[in-house]
Amino acid sequence: MPSLQTLRRKIASVKNTQKVTKAMKMVASSKLRRAQQRILAFRPYGQRMRRVLADLSRRVNRGSHPVLQKRPVKIIQVSVVTSDRGLCGAFNSNIIHKAVEVIGECEARGAKVRVGLVGRKGRQYFGRRHWPIREQYIDVFHRLTYEHAMDIGQSGTDAFVDGVFDELYVVYNEFKSAMQQRVIVEKLLPIESFDEAGQPQESVGGGYLYEPSEDELLTALLPKHFQAQVYRILLESLAAEQAARMAAMDRATRKAGELIEKLTLQYNNTRQAAITKELMDIVGGAEALR
Repeated sequence: MPSLQTLRRKIASVKNTQKVTKAMKMVASSKLRRAQQRILAFRPYGQRMRRVLADLSRRVNRGSHPVLQKRPVKIIQVSVVTSDRGLCGAFNSNIIHKAVEVIGECEARGAKVRVGLVGRKGRQYFGRRHWPIREQYIDVFHRLTYEHAMDIGQSGTDAFVDGVFDELYVVYNEFKSAMQQRVIVEKLLPIESFDEAGQPQESVGGGYLYEPSEDELLTALLPKHFQAQVYRILLESLAAEQAARMAAMDRATRKAGELIEKLTLQYNNTRQAAITKELMDIVGGAEALR
């Protein structure tokens, strides 16, 4: 049976851990609110951009634009978006498991696979595997800005146009709610459709004339659209990470509370047994002196 001093030390240690997990939960909750606000602020821009491009793409020859062209698939890039830090439950393991599954499906199609990584946890895993890593971005989520999406988007479109790969898939966690995240596999290149599921196919052009021409506008807007999609994915992943961390720290705080109760009960029982033993020794000594 552990001594009273050992139990006191364990209780104090668990209480300190509980304070840390509770503070981390509060920090994650605050970051989650900010991430949700950024998603809501960006969503109208992304939706309007998609509708404008949907209208333009119906007016022009899609085959004349490089990022819209389909070609025989020989090389596929699978980009995996993970977090830079841990302590967020199964957030990263779910993404990595799904990414490996997607890579297997791509290889089954007879294509070579290259990996793109956003996040330190993905690099730690795929850095020890045999798949070649084409690009990697670390510490993006520390201070996420649209410039990060511009850099990643420009690199992706340039590589696709230059024939480095023929298709691009992204595996990331989509933010659904504070208690739910969903792993998503999304095909970004070549861009196949701008139509959103469930959205009415309204024409934003109407009877208006575009200046410059529709072709020039589409050429200028396609890279911006791709960058906007990358930024949306990064925002979704950031919000999902904070939600997962908040939930994980909440579970850890509750488990610490349960462990404290268990150790406190054990401490009281041990202390009571020690007191009872001392009383029995005193009574036995008194009886012996009679």
